[in-house]
Amino acid sequence: MARVRYGARSEAEIAAARTASARLPDIWSTGVVAVWESDPDAVAAVLPPPLKPTARPLVRVNISKVDLPGYPLGAGSFAVAAAHDGVEGWYPLVMPMTHERALTGGREVFGEPKKLGEVTVERDGLVVRAALARHGIAFVEVRGAVSGDLPLPEPARKTDFYFKFLPGVDGAGFDADPVLVHCVREERVRRLERVTGDVVLRESMYDPVADLPVRGLVGITFGEKTTDQRGRVVERVDPSALLPYVHQRYDDPRQLLDGPPEGSV
Repeated sequence: MARVRYGARSEAEIAAARTASARLPDIWSTGVVAVWESDPDAVAAVLPPPLKPTARPLVRVNISKVDLPGYPLGAGSFAVAAAHDGVEGWYPLVMPMTHERALTGGREVFGEPKKLGEVTVERDGLVVRAALARHGIAFVEVRGAVSGDLPLPEPARKTDFYFKFLPGVDGAGFDADPVLVHCVREERVRRLERVTGDVVLRESMYDPVADLPVRGLVGITFGEKTTDQRGRVVERVDPSALLPYVHQRYDDPRQLLDGPPEGSV
């Protein structure tokens, strides 16, 4: 009988796939990072417990093109500063990606809030424009001009916070207790330039980042970097405390209940 491709894989095949993924070469991305101070009450309002605000109500957007072998990837992250158990990092609210492959591992393994979207990174001489768009709305746009080189930072460790959960099959709560994930990235930069420009936030009912306004621009950079990441579950989360924030993951909270009608196949 010919091999049934949906059938079980052997232990050797599983081990080979795991080994291959562990040997990926450095993957470099090119893009824009913008950081600003926002409304402290707004930043605090989007943080699910047990995350807490940091001393400064910072917001960060990353917009990059990634040189993945075989196909280019557009990747973005819109995050707010947060702290947990003495660790300061970032809590992403939305992470647009241009390919489904980039969604699967991030969402299912780490609990990243990834969604399909459009990612633009353009440079024409000194002029730079980068944007994240979904449903035809460029809900965040960074634009400006390169105004000089910056010294390359030392390799740095950065932490993102994610909540990994499975909505309940009965439409109420979760199938198991959600978990808080610390995703630690080791970042290296090989090019970094200062950008003089601004950040534009546009109204979108799907990605309401306009609720986190630019009160004071900290800085915009254009550069090239590579990162690797490791995640670990640090604690189980009170389901009732996280439930009011679950809508952040979806364009329409009603889709939690979407499914085939009773009796259908």
